[in-house]
Amino acid sequence: MEHKIIFAIEGGDNVEITAQPGEKLLDVAKKANVAIDAPCGGNGSCGKCRVRLLEGELDSHMTRHITQEDYDAGWRLACEAKVTESDVTVLVPDIASAYRSRMKIADLSNTDEIEIFNSTKEQIFGAGLATGTRLTTVPVELTPPSLDDAMSDLERLSGALEEALGAAVVPTHFALSRLPKALREADFKVNCLVEERFGSKLLLDVWSQGTEHKVCGIAIDIGTTTVSAVLVELATGEILAKASSGNGQIRYGADVINRIIEATRPGGLEKLQKAVIAETIDPIIRNMCLAAKLPRENVCRLTIAGNTTMNHLFAGIDPESIRMEPYVPVFMEVTGLVARDVGLSVNPNAELVIAPNIGSYVGGDITAGALASMIWTAEDMTLFIDLGTNGELVFGNADFMMSCACSAGPAFEGGDISCGMRATDGAIEAVTIDKETLKPALTIVGGEGQKPIGLCGSGLIDAVAEMFRCGIINPLGKINVEHERVRTDEYGMKSYVVAFADESDTGREIALTEVDLDNFIRAKGAIFSAIKTMLEALEFPVEVIGKVIIAGGIGSGINIKNAIRIGMLPDIDRELYTYIGNSSLSGAYAMLISDEATEKVTQIGRNMTYMELSSHPGYMDEFVAACFVPHTNASLFPSAGED
Repeated sequence: MEHKIIFAIEGGDNVEITAQPGEKLLDVAKKANVAIDAPCGGNGSCGKCRVRLLEGELDSHMTRHITQEDYDAGWRLACEAKVTESDVTVLVPDIASAYRSRMKIADLSNTDEIEIFNSTKEQIFGAGLATGTRLTTVPVELTPPSLDDAMSDLERLSGALEEALGAAVVPTHFALSRLPKALREADFKVNCLVEERFGSKLLLDVWSQGTEHKVCGIAIDIGTTTVSAVLVELATGEILAKASSGNGQIRYGADVINRIIEATRPGGLEKLQKAVIAETIDPIIRNMCLAAKLPRENVCRLTIAGNTTMNHLFAGIDPESIRMEPYVPVFMEVTGLVARDVGLSVNPNAELVIAPNIGSYVGGDITAGALASMIWTAEDMTLFIDLGTNGELVFGNADFMMSCACSAGPAFEGGDISCGMRATDGAIEAVTIDKETLKPALTIVGGEGQKPIGLCGSGLIDAVAEMFRCGIINPLGKINVEHERVRTDEYGMKSYVVAFADESDTGREIALTEVDLDNFIRAKGAIFSAIKTMLEALEFPVEVIGKVIIAGGIGSGINIKNAIRIGMLPDIDRELYTYIGNSSLSGAYAMLISDEATEKVTQIGRNMTYMELSSHPGYMDEFVAACFVPHTNASLFPSAGED
């Protein structure tokens, strides 16, 4: 017998659904499209899917994430709670659902980020790539019809366009639907948007010559955690609006593996595509167009840069083969897709230009990022690292490029860490610890007066590095001091309190547990072991690296010294490290306004060697060796012990 489940969403409407006894509450929430954050995919490891039982009974128990006090107050983990023979009402609080804050549309007008973006743009086009696309605006003046000249609107326009362009033009349904009104309102003086595509000239839009009409495009970086975009006037390259949002797929798991698994379930692929398009990208487009006072139909070109799994889910293509040996994607390069194929609310015939994938776990975000990094023009041996939910690397120069992806997991974006979060308001982005008192000093996103909520990636790196420097943790990541900031729970697990309950914005302690430390050490170990494995496969020592370029949302706040101290990045001259911001979005922007840039990205993808770390014989040994602070081979990090 089914029972009624009511999700009382704090600050929102109630959602009601029925469920069978034994169903997990998190699965019921997914069916009801209720957003409960579950970065671990529902395996009970992250403790972030907290809900509060208001009425009824759930089959649930205490875990290391739910204390006796929490349990008595009604708190449960949605992934651990099962429906019983009872109707149930649960509260889904904003604070428990970090997903909601991740979905907040954010302006990307940060001055430093814009300067980096513009600098990257200048570098790309300073390397000889020309701007310009196959889109052309053709002005046409027609003789109005009469009783003596009853030629149809389309014949009249097609003849004039063929005369102007020297070739026949194929009308799209969208342009045809706009034609009668546009012609008559403009006294038959119109502008026609024509694009050369697959050997044909397509008529995409028609409007009055007396009407202001900006032909625009959108570049989109589809990250596993975050989606960012820019709205651009194609004729000038001017950025009209910028926005970012959490990827709506986050509730199906923080990493690509969990999402691939979800896609194999009945209706899963459709849910994941809807989450990224209808719930994430379309609202971004709507907000940017509203900000620019621009009809969405004026968007006639989109460029997409995402990892291989994100590209598949965006296109609605089953990604299961990506995680199954021999790890073969459905596509590396794909052409011919238009906006209506995936349900985007722009000009339905707007071309989707997807940056090519390189392998199962290195996708278009890296080919676009490699373009922006300028590694393809470099003389020095250059290491390009994109740090996000996944860790992807490219090593090489103008002569060759090799790429790989490591299973760093979502720790750098807040997943797998009990107090982890993205770098939004309330995130601790920098930490220093007094060696005598062991008291931390915190820098918090949002500025003065903002109380902390959790640790973002850069703050996490600092915290672990400082804990190691001050002797709070040993090389295994175990807490080995007694102090008022060190807690030991009933399971014997220790934690270090970064902020006490009365200091935080949530009213709960912000603490790093030994499980958190273990997850983080594995993540940082994956990064360094990937670097080491790739260099050894090429028979190069670490010292051959002439430049390190760091990209991704985490990169801007990274303290390089601390990243080296914990054994995450090579111990080389700090001056060799640079940061280029969201290289994936920068590359997608270049592709948007330049067909030559699109061709260059395709060349980069085709010429880059992909290394599958999971099948490389030496990788696991390197990974195990790197799962210490800083490393089992201390000679690799001679400066790690310096204050």
